Amino acid sequence: MSSDMGKDNQDNIIEKLDAVVSGEDYIKYLESKIRLLEMEREKLLMKVNYYKSELEKLISPPLIEGVIEYVLGDGRAVVKSTTGPNLVVAIADNIDKNLIKPGVRVALNQRGSAIVEVLPSYMDTYVQLMEVIEKPSVKYEDIGGLSEQIRELREVVELPLKNPELFEEIGIEPPKGVLLYGPPGCGKTMLAKAVAAESNATFIAIVGSELVQKFIGEGARIVRELFELARKKAPSIVFIDELDAIAAKRIDIGTSGEREVQRTLMQLLAEIDGFRPLDKVKIIAATNRIDILDPAILRPGRLDRIIEVPLPDFNGRIEIFRIHTRRMKLAENIDFQELARMTNGFTGAEIKAVVTEAGYNAIRDNRRQVTMNDFLKAIEKVRSKKKLRRVEEYAENKEDKEAPLIFQ
Repeated sequence: MSSDMGKDNQDNIIEKLDAVVSGEDYIKYLESKIRLLEMEREKLLMKVNYYKSELEKLISPPLIEGVIEYVLGDGRAVVKSTTGPNLVVAIADNIDKNLIKPGVRVALNQRGSAIVEVLPSYMDTYVQLMEVIEKPSVKYEDIGGLSEQIRELREVVELPLKNPELFEEIGIEPPKGVLLYGPPGCGKTMLAKAVAAESNATFIAIVGSELVQKFIGEGARIVRELFELARKKAPSIVFIDELDAIAAKRIDIGTSGEREVQRTLMQLLAEIDGFRPLDKVKIIAATNRIDILDPAILRPGRLDRIIEVPLPDFNGRIEIFRIHTRRMKLAENIDFQELARMTNGFTGAEIKAVVTEAGYNAIRDNRRQVTMNDFLKAIEKVRSKKKLRRVEEYAENKEDKEAPLIFQ
């Protein structure tokens, strides 16, 4: 009996609901449900298309990269592919023919029979890493005894970049580059670091040996892309350290490796003073072997200014001592003039080594202040090591010490 009453109640409720959603309300209800189902369908279609595209990426064959050598008149082009040979290929109809030019990077289909895509130009990541993003902390006031060299360097490099109108008004062409030469440890690289820190130009640094590559033509390509990057980032400064590694005198007889270095040098000469102007690109080179450099790179028009960075003189050594000791706790008996007199013939790097060693002497004695005696001991220690830095003297001393052992 109770079950029959419950069933009657359910029927009554259903009848009431049907009455509520009847007519126009029921149609609106169905329309809203259709819209929800359509939105759900669109979401599912998006997922299907996504998975289809991912599946196509996985099963599609790879494309071959190539560079257009020249364009033929019959809708074909000669392409140098990365797989090795030069190929005569067709150009797909969907590609803009105005983009097909010599030197443009393109993608070939797997069979290498047609150009299917024009690739954007790119810069070698090896060359991009040469750009100095974080500027060095070296300032001009951190360099002692080289005031004349700093003045010349700023005239050649900074002035044309900051005030080019001065040279236009006078009617002269500013120098393209400068060569810093002198003994090791006298501040050539520090001068370049100071230029990088003080100027607002893009600074690109490279060591000469980095241009020497294993494969033929790679060194010349890096030089070409290096200066292409410098032109794009102009105003910019290109610093080539240890220039003698790439710009030594050319000889008629040599190995294949030496000939490849000479090819790279010729590309460097063409970039500095060739048909393409450098515009707002300046070059700083450094070497301690100017005697072996090729005359072609030293002539005016390439490295116009040749600046010697010599051993510091008496006043220069005093200035260097003051620079490297300005953060130290010094005793009152420090005589910089006496220290400069005792370090005659020392380079700036050796004077810095003296200051560091003097600090170590104070630390060994558990003191927080550096005395004159610490400096005197440090000078003697650094002077005794100077002979070891000279290869010929080191070899002679070594032979003398080892000679008795041979005859025992």
